[in-house]
Amino acid sequence: MGFTEKQEALVKESWKVMKQNIPEHSLRFFTLMLEIAPEVKNSIHFLKDSDEIPKDNPKFKAHALIVFKMKGQLVLREVPLMHLGSVHLKKGVVDSHFEVMKEALLRTIKEAVGESWSDEMGGAWGEAYDQLAATIKTQMEEEAAQTQLRSN
Repeated sequence: MGFTEKQEALVKESWKVMKQNIPEHSLRFFTLMLEIAPEVKNSIHFLKDSDEIPKDNPKFKAHALIVFKMKGQLVLREVPLMHLGSVHLKKGVVDSHFEVMKEALLRTIKEAVGESWSDEMGGAWGEAYDQLAATIKTQMEEEAAQTQLRSN
């Protein structure tokens, strides 16, 4: 199934709401990810040795802001997907992390848009995220294969 015009409109409409407070929503997104799957912090170099979620850590806030904003722009196709597979591969992202990110993203959006949330909006974001994740996973596989060929 492709991404319909109606789904795209729902995603764009809710992203406008999200953009009104990117710092808060990005921090919520990353906090949810780490609550759902604490092992994700091993892919964030400055959190590897931390036992807690450092909500007041300036590096954490900056990282959350950059990544969350970029993911929104990617879902909306506002920026190209170049090199994302390579970045995710180098950070040690594995398949299960994509599901964690999806759950955290959908929960963050639902909280942010409040009463505007609908199952249809959730489905639209889910479809958009699934397409983005599939592209990144394909890039990761291609990068891993190229790396293996170079090492042989």
